Amino acid sequence: MTNTPDITEQTAGAASLADQRRIRVLVAKPGLDGHDRGAKVIARALRDAGMEVIYTGIRQTPQMIVEAAIQEDVDAILMSILSGAHMAIFPKVMELLRANGVDDILVVAGGILPDEDIPAIEAMGVKGNFGPGTSLSTIISFVRANVRSERLSHELPPLTSADAPLAAEAASASAGDAGNAGR
Repeated sequence: MTNTPDITEQTAGAASLADQRRIRVLVAKPGLDGHDRGAKVIARALRDAGMEVIYTGIRQTPQMIVEAAIQEDVDAILMSILSGAHMAIFPKVMELLRANGVDDILVVAGGILPDEDIPAIEAMGVKGNFGPGTSLSTIISFVRANVRSERLSHELPPLTSADAPLAAEAASASAGDAGNAGR
């Protein structure tokens, strides 16, 4: 017998940890879909709800989405798609996450998702499929309740003296770039 907490305990844990550390969310527009107003509205609502939001912009490939998610150490990926390419793109995103050993990020889908595709989307591991007209509070509550509590309990380690040269180098590179801003 294991001591694994049930889903109610995990959800309560994630909700309380979300009050301590901001949830990091990547909002992505995969494929050739150029309509991003809904994704921007959701990104702003998540930000206004206290989450840290990284918006990738339009025309993102599955590789770009997964790379950004890993680099930004996000807790959730929200993909919005209207083009109908979800059954080609979502499996690739999930495959790339697994191939990179990432299995603890909440993946949520939104946009035009036919009812008959929802079971297959959920079977891939995509949770929370939201269509047009879904309230922003529903999406915000879903993200807060479903981000894995373990993700919210880890913090980035503090800089050590060994990291100081890297920080100094980055600062000097930024200062050098600032001088070229008007050129």
